[in-house]
Amino acid sequence: QVQLVESGGGLVQPGGSLRLSCVASGFTFSTFAMSWYRQVPGKEPEWVSNITARGTIMYTEAVKNRFTISRDNAKNTLYLQINGLNVEDTALYYCETDSYWGQGTQVTVSS
Repeated sequence: QVQLVESGGGLVQPGGSLRLSCVASGFTFSTFAMSWYRQVPGKEPEWVSNITARGTIMYTEAVKNRFTISRDNAKNTLYLQINGLNVEDTALYYCETDSYWGQGTQVTVSS
């Protein structure tokens, strides 16, 4: 069965950085587009970024130039490098593919 397991979240100060990971299993990772979403309590998930199987990348405007999505097909792992964190980035971050979701990793930005 499809499994997506996120990690790498934490509490960071404004301006800090984190690298989120999503380890995938149960499907042929290299052939699927992968996405990152984030969600704050009381709101719908917000799409953040995606990377296609061929490596085409897109970002939502709010994170351009600060977030970098990448994938390592040999490790079945999706990454999200987050730099210049601000309090508005505080959220539960999920990876997603083909309507399958992980359980998320919490990113909290606070001084």
